[in-house]
Amino acid sequence: MQAENTKYSEWMQKPQAISGCPPGLEYLSQIDQILVCQKKECLEIFTGWEQRNRFEIRNSLNQMFFFAQEESTCLMRQCCGPNRGFIIHVTDNNGVEVLRFRREFFCCVGESCCADSCNCAFEVFVETPSGENLGKVRQGQSCIIPEYRIIDGQGNQVLHLQGPYCVCDCCADFEIQTLDRSQTIGVIKKKWRGLASEMFTDADTFSINFPMDLDVKIKAVLMGAAFLIDFMFFEKQNNN
Repeated sequence: MQAENTKYSEWMQKPQAISGCPPGLEYLSQIDQILVCQKKECLEIFTGWEQRNRFEIRNSLNQMFFFAQEESTCLMRQCCGPNRGFIIHVTDNNGVEVLRFRREFFCCVGESCCADSCNCAFEVFVETPSGENLGKVRQGQSCIIPEYRIIDGQGNQVLHLQGPYCVCDCCADFEIQTLDRSQTIGVIKKKWRGLASEMFTDADTFSINFPMDLDVKIKAVLMGAAFLIDFMFFEKQNNN
């Protein structure tokens, strides 16, 4: 899937298998920062015609360890824009799929003020290719500050994600907090890419920082949170 797009990239060396760790997620055990870099599409830049998103997943040394590509229909991308349903397939340097991020399409969702009461919340489910549920990120109910719940594979909330009062390209830090919200243990940050890139493309870059000893499954769910934040706040530029 990714060979022609990443053949000049430096790849992170694959770690040894770890007992209890889903195959392919061993990379996540060795890192405390993930860079999610969206690839720019020439057709989208010049025409505004929404293409399937593609992402390079890198570590703090800028070494690539995953490649991600969106699966969605052309009709869904053009008509539903950032509210579309999708599956993001994540592969390693051998082209083997290791993760899937899935969001279903529903009408009239995304209103944070009634996310819980009317079941209007956006959710991204995190799964292995075999269908094992690793967890999900769910939009929380809030009328001012964006909030999200990080939920494990057993359905228990384990972390809280809180955004800023104003989400914009130059100020978009989402704090990763403990369940009781007493400590901030990491951050999902939208990175500024320069005036021209921000004005003419919706190709975004995010950094995700978290404790090194965090469960790899929860690290994967935090990746899903970055994708959800991207679609909710930063995919609208070209669609508008």
